[in-house]
Amino acid sequence: MKRALIVRHTPFEGAAGFRLPIEEAGYQFERINVSDPEFASLDWLDPDLVVVMGGPMGVYERAAYPWIDGEVTGLALRILAERPTVGVCLGSQLMAKALGARVYASGVKEIGWAPIELTDDGRASCLRRLENTAVLHWHGDTFDLPAGAKRLASTSACANQAFSYGTSALALQFHAETAGVAVEGWLVGHTGEIARTPGISVKTLRADTARCTPAVERAGTACFAEWLKSAGL
Repeated sequence: MKRALIVRHTPFEGAAGFRLPIEEAGYQFERINVSDPEFASLDWLDPDLVVVMGGPMGVYERAAYPWIDGEVTGLALRILAERPTVGVCLGSQLMAKALGARVYASGVKEIGWAPIELTDDGRASCLRRLENTAVLHWHGDTFDLPAGAKRLASTSACANQAFSYGTSALALQFHAETAGVAVEGWLVGHTGEIARTPGISVKTLRADTARCTPAVERAGTACFAEWLKSAGL
């Protein structure tokens, strides 16, 4: 059976809505946490699909999180070998770094629900499913577009919201996988960040999540299922 490996940087940021299309495509669903002892010896080329999820740390915090260097190296090997790879939020930043791009603090916290603006390449991709759909944003870092990559989406606060690299690598700065009750874990796990960020609150994030969940659950699942097919998976 084909193997899909989900890499988690924090337990409450998992595959969520992406799990169903992965399983429907015939994959055995597996997880590994960066805190697991076996993560250091992970064979990045072995899984048929790797999905690297988000987390609150920055790619540049290598001294605090020693596993970052190994993860960047492993992703570089995998992407250049054209092994199907998806990165979400921190995962997208790690992919950008693996492809030689700069990752840095943007100076702006983009937290909450808002639509993305698709480029022409984005409208020709699976992201067309997300057009005019509010998705969850939760980041303060950004990255330069890697050489050879196609920009797929932007927002006013973040020029590089998504990119593709060849046909087997997709990086999403935003979250099309997380909605509904899954967001409750974020409201607890990110409570300190919420309190420090002007203009947002648990109350408004919870209300916006309830309002936006039905649409993003449909669109996010359709988007990822289409990407799996386009990547030959």
